[in-house]
Amino acid sequence: MGKLIKNIEHGMVLPLVDEVAYQDGQVVSKTLAQNSRHSLTLFAFEKGEEISSHASEGDALVLVLDGVGKVTLDGKEYLLHRGEAIVMPAKVPHVVYAVERFKMLLTVSFPQ
Repeated sequence: MGKLIKNIEHGMVLPLVDEVAYQDGQVVSKTLAQNSRHSLTLFAFEKGEEISSHASEGDALVLVLDGVGKVTLDGKEYLLHRGEAIVMPAKVPHVVYAVERFKMLLTVSFPQ
């Protein structure tokens, strides 16, 4: 069986925040794992960029690695700073917006 977590070195201590780079005017993503049960994705948002309103089939945990982001969850806004996290429940509409440049690790757990 191949690696379940990919696109990142195994068996090394890494500064996770450096595994995805900012790019002007973009939201950049790097998938680390994706299967029917889970997904792990790193994101780098340039200031003012967003992922528009959508809902996931699984519970999604956002962990901010750098900067400041805003999550709008079912119409309520939450400001998140480095080291802070929020769980976005399955099937609840949400928006992710970069108040400042920010990076996050998104972990989604899907139902079976």
